Amino acid sequence: MKVAVVGYPNVGKSSLVNRLTESREAVVHERPGVTRDRKELHTEWNGRALTLIDTGGVDLSEREHLATEIQAQARAAVAEADVAVLVVDARAGLRPGDLDMAELLRGQPLPVLVAANKIDTARDLPLAADFYGLGLGEPIAVSAAQGLGTGDLLDALVAAGPAEEDGLPAPEEEPVRLAVIGRPNVGKSSLVNRFLGADRVIVSPLAGTTRDAIDLPLRFEDHDLVLIDTAGLRRQAKVGESVEYYTSLRSRRAAERADVALVVCDATDGITAQDLRVAELAMRSGCATALVLNKWDIAADVDLDHERARAHQKLRLRPRVLTASAKTGRHVERLLVEAVTLAERTRTRIPTPQLNRFLSDVVAARQPPAGAGPRHTGHRLKLIFMTQTAVRPPRFSVQVNSRVRVTRDYAYYLENRLRERYRMEGIPLVIDFVERGEVSAAR
Repeated sequence: MKVAVVGYPNVGKSSLVNRLTESREAVVHERPGVTRDRKELHTEWNGRALTLIDTGGVDLSEREHLATEIQAQARAAVAEADVAVLVVDARAGLRPGDLDMAELLRGQPLPVLVAANKIDTARDLPLAADFYGLGLGEPIAVSAAQGLGTGDLLDALVAAGPAEEDGLPAPEEEPVRLAVIGRPNVGKSSLVNRFLGADRVIVSPLAGTTRDAIDLPLRFEDHDLVLIDTAGLRRQAKVGESVEYYTSLRSRRAAERADVALVVCDATDGITAQDLRVAELAMRSGCATALVLNKWDIAADVDLDHERARAHQKLRLRPRVLTASAKTGRHVERLLVEAVTLAERTRTRIPTPQLNRFLSDVVAARQPPAGAGPRHTGHRLKLIFMTQTAVRPPRFSVQVNSRVRVTRDYAYYLENRLRERYRMEGIPLVIDFVERGEVSAAR
């Protein structure tokens, strides 16, 4: 069951959503207008699954571009919901903006509940009566800060919603979680909207428009994906305010829970030092990664070969560098193909006989190093056996005669040849070097 949580700016919608879902996923700040796109969060109440859609504050009297985009997002949330919750600020009392929202919701074909928020003590309960004037039935007194009344609200939501459907088929496979990350204003949200074929997230020339990490389901060919649109990641030194700090933190967490990251760059700037830092963040989070030079339609003077060589020189995972234009749609579908391919390769198991043939080829092409120091003079590293021990990310175990003889250079050489042989560019690999006597313990 889907529940649209709507209301005037700064009435505590995101705080209430966080309380109902027992999370801190929705961005909360005392400044109004922090939430902009609609964000879905999941919870459960008495065995009933609920999806709460957090929306930006709606002031229907505002006509500025960003305000009208937020209004459109809230209307879209109501259109796809089974129940709407109009959140009001009980301390502020009934305001014209609340009346405008109530009038809008009365025209919608779905049940509407009124949540009178910020009733933090029993003495504040009479404040809820003010909102009978909205004409939407009995207001439910709640406190997002203290948790008071939230059980009553959840009970009312379950009672107002449609009957639960039985026998729904379980998903056949886990969806690919695809994070779209990058610097501010490189076209991440435009790219996400182009993937979806709809204006699902707000796009603006103003940097920093996206404030949250938004999860969006997508069916592409025969694959289920979850797109994660994120706020722009600035250099840490430039994250100067608390709102930006927390939105940046959510973007980093989005990378940590994703299978694949598309690092979006502005093609007119080329791959910048900050783009490389964002790619490193994704790779450290365990994401399979590709770099996307967006706005390719206006990047006439960019040397693509130079950008690819620079990325491969600076980034250990040697990710692919792709071009696209969210504005024209050029090569956009190819990005989804690449994302699905990367996800599949992180889940692939390479048979042990193939890996040992690979190991023989690697040793024949470049002899392992001899040990340093008087104890190891004349003794050389031997690579005896190789097998894969895990997926997502791929993990391998190489049996050796002595771990102390494994140099960093030779370990990188083995990793790079493994990527080349099995087309694992951009995929994090873990290689464990295990001495013969430690094999049983490692297993």
